Amino acid sequence: MPKNTQSFLDPRSPLVLDTRELPRRPGAMRTVDRVVKAPSDLGLELIGVPEGADLRLDLRLESVSEGVLVSGTVDVPVTGECGRCLRPISDSVVVNIQELYAYAHSTTDETTDEDEIGRLQGDLIDLEPAVRDAVVLELPTNPVCRADCPGLCPECGGLLDDLPADHHHEQVDPRWAALSQLNNEGD
Repeated sequence: MPKNTQSFLDPRSPLVLDTRELPRRPGAMRTVDRVVKAPSDLGLELIGVPEGADLRLDLRLESVSEGVLVSGTVDVPVTGECGRCLRPISDSVVVNIQELYAYAHSTTDETTDEDEIGRLQGDLIDLEPAVRDAVVLELPTNPVCRADCPGLCPECGGLLDDLPADHHHEQVDPRWAALSQLNNEGD
């Protein structure tokens, strides 16, 4: 049964790698060290990679019998806001990538589902899905500006870092409010 044909890749796209210079014999290898612009929507709700930010790719493309093994690191800047105090966060994350891209009509190509592994399209590799998966899995779902961030006061919304140590709010249970009025009349 023939596989679904994928959309054609643009060789000028920053996260598309050209393997024409990589011989198709196991053990052949070349490195890719480049800076590319980040695609849109690379992240989570509170933290992510700004669109157009520089991604540093430090990769190794290795010919194996069934395809091309891409491994290495991607260094990405991340921005967002603290999930506790809403202060801005600016940091960088280094993620590891290791992904096999199967040659067309190889045993791996013929025996795996379309979404199990990557596929070469001619001599081109679309690295964006692997980068997206690696980066998003590395990001915290509830980012914090620092591990001991106390957050915001639940009553007034002030930053607990900026409030005095004895900061508190008088809590009166509405069911006892009438009795507290009696106590105030005695003063």
